[in-house]
Amino acid sequence: MPLTDDLVVLRPEGLYCPAGDFHIDPWRPVPRAVITHAHADHARPGHGHCLAAAEGETVLRARLGGVSAQLLGWGETVVHQGVSVSLHPAGHILGSAQVRLEHRGRVWVVSGDYRVEPDATCRPFEPVRCDTFITESTFGLPVYRWRPQHALMAEISRWWADNAAAGRTSVLYGYSLGKAQRILAGVDATIGPIVCHAAVEALNRAYRAAGVSLPPTRLVSEVTDRAELSRALVIAPPSAGSPGWLRRFNDPADAFASGWMALRGARRRRGVDRGFVLSDHADWPGLQQAIAATGAQRVIVTHGQVPVMVRWLTEQGLQAEAFQTEFGAEEAQSA
Repeated sequence: MPLTDDLVVLRPEGLYCPAGDFHIDPWRPVPRAVITHAHADHARPGHGHCLAAAEGETVLRARLGGVSAQLLGWGETVVHQGVSVSLHPAGHILGSAQVRLEHRGRVWVVSGDYRVEPDATCRPFEPVRCDTFITESTFGLPVYRWRPQHALMAEISRWWADNAAAGRTSVLYGYSLGKAQRILAGVDATIGPIVCHAAVEALNRAYRAAGVSLPPTRLVSEVTDRAELSRALVIAPPSAGSPGWLRRFNDPADAFASGWMALRGARRRRGVDRGFVLSDHADWPGLQQAIAATGAQRVIVTHGQVPVMVRWLTEQGLQAEAFQTEFGAEEAQSA
């Protein structure tokens, strides 16, 4: 029998549901795990059995290989040891889920990572009413306020078009899973060819296999015509930008797409020509909106700007606390 009334507690392996005897996004191997999404700080190998959203199967298997997984449709419920478990869209990346737990009249929601503005590459965030909400706070500071996505994609497209007119290759760095596909789905693909680093292209295939519409892309290694490359948009992970790799392009203009680009110092440290403020996480107003929509009176913050968010929630009259987790390592690059 569980020694706590809480539906989720913190264990050395990760977030744990005592009543159901399973973990959520554990960072060490466990017999039973519910996985919210396929980013590596939430989906780690070695678990005995996994439960995950069916929409994200292709990206989860692209990341973890032949993982043993039970796949649920959105809102579908399974009951394990008296705990009802269902998955609901988080809007973060393809297949990203919030985990709703119900047991003896109590409802908890573990949000994983989430974003409230919808886009074409994944199911939009769905507020889920609950008593206790476990939230991230990656961008939990008032300075983080995202522009509408359509405006940002138009800005990226103008940058690409201007570079193409000047005969300069446009190299845009963005995280391979989620960020790259949002860019592909949002830019004006008529400007020129789009080529991708191999790490990005592998996940493009996973998105297309899940039915997400993306414009045609080719591997960087498949395009040898330098005149064609001079009009191209090249999408690559942040780790790709070595001088040797860049030499294949004609006078490249480079940019970085991340929520961190909202800070001037972050743009300087990246050493790129442009910074586009594009994140797969909720901004400060988005976090407030999502938390309020749950109706939860208790909120537990897992990672990001934890002290700021806990203090703000307490000032709103909510019961707020924190779990010290290992989430966020991948987000330092991908957010």
